[in-house]
Amino acid sequence: MTDPHTHVLAALGIAALNPMQAAAEQAILPGTDTFLRAPTGSGKTLGFLLPVLKLLKPDQQTVQCLIVVPSRELAMQIEQVWRSMSTGFKVNVCYGGHSVETEVKNLSNPPALLIGTPGRIADHLTRRTLATTGIQTLVLDEFDKSLTLGFHDEMAYIVAQLPNLQTRVLVSATSGIAIPDFIELHNPTQLTFEADETKTGKLTLRAVYTDGPDDRATLFRLLCALGSESALIFCNLRGTVEQLSDWLNNKGLYTAAYHGALEQVERERALIRFRGGSVTYLVTTDLAARGLDIPDMKHVIHYELPAHATEFTHRNGRTARMHAAGAAYVLLPGNVPGGGDARPYYLPEQLDAFTVPSQTPVLPEPPAYTTVYISGGKKNKLNKVDIVGFFAQKGQLDKADLGRIEVGDFMSFASVRRTKVTELLSRIENEKMKGKKYKIQIAR
Repeated sequence: MTDPHTHVLAALGIAALNPMQAAAEQAILPGTDTFLRAPTGSGKTLGFLLPVLKLLKPDQQTVQCLIVVPSRELAMQIEQVWRSMSTGFKVNVCYGGHSVETEVKNLSNPPALLIGTPGRIADHLTRRTLATTGIQTLVLDEFDKSLTLGFHDEMAYIVAQLPNLQTRVLVSATSGIAIPDFIELHNPTQLTFEADETKTGKLTLRAVYTDGPDDRATLFRLLCALGSESALIFCNLRGTVEQLSDWLNNKGLYTAAYHGALEQVERERALIRFRGGSVTYLVTTDLAARGLDIPDMKHVIHYELPAHATEFTHRNGRTARMHAAGAAYVLLPGNVPGGGDARPYYLPEQLDAFTVPSQTPVLPEPPAYTTVYISGGKKNKLNKVDIVGFFAQKGQLDKADLGRIEVGDFMSFASVRRTKVTELLSRIENEKMKGKKYKIQIAR
């Protein structure tokens, strides 16, 4: 596979690479070191995966490329992009909270591409369940975040266990990052791109003036004014996320909470419901500001503003991505421009004001879909085709009644048109899929 370029772009439905991706493809070559810095939402994942694909050898039955990331969400996002590329090369992920037994079994038949968090990769190296002699390429994606999270020792240990490393790629969305000595970069090619060099989308920044620092009523009216369009709502504290999400749900909106204190399965289900369109709003901490597989957003809302400009930039990077337009709404105390003492230093002096209606708001329409849980996945030999066929034949659903389907190792999720869910569950209650009875219910 000397030039997978055309095949991959066709599989992804992309007409052409953006300038950053094209530069990365030219720079990341065998025996080179590259430091790629580009903003959130610029397509960095494909930027390094495409040249990595050209480095893999079909006849080598070992792990050839290791990608280390700071979070399980980013690991799963990169895995999904790789699978969408239809490369023919096996990929696996390793991260905390995932079954170690499943990972060990996967590593016994090594993938060409392995993606993992520092702690879990280091654990497999200690267990000697991961052979490293075939690894010639290392990618440290969002390596600065891994260091911030305290993974310095694990990352240093991992790099020290790669005796045949030839190609190193460091990726970050943040400028001014010090590169640790243990990475041992040799004359790296520096690729630095700003937001306007990698995307042609347009971000509109708007101020929404409130009656105080905790004005939920203004937020509620803002969401109603946006209609049924989905949005990310950023808070600074986990407790605020929980309280605000509960309050909005009690007001009749469809929201899910997302933050680092939730169990892994809770976080994954929140994202699946949001991606699948069964909740309209994701209330979250900065954990969702980067490294997540979520749809392009038209609206980002800063219910609380972060302390630093970097976090503000990452949050806004969730909208106006690539060629799309989007808006970021900043809730500021005070009914006059300026926002008083609560206005952070990084906000522009002039902000367009967005005035929410003062009259009683009209609730947005409920989401079109409901997410359905299925107690089987890839390890049970289930795939998307099986689920679609079962729901169509036994559940009497039309293809138009099904939305996004996600198949995991031992569980799957399907978006079903909200008006058809009750009938579907009734029809398939006693039916078997591929000869086996699975628990199928509305995902919570």
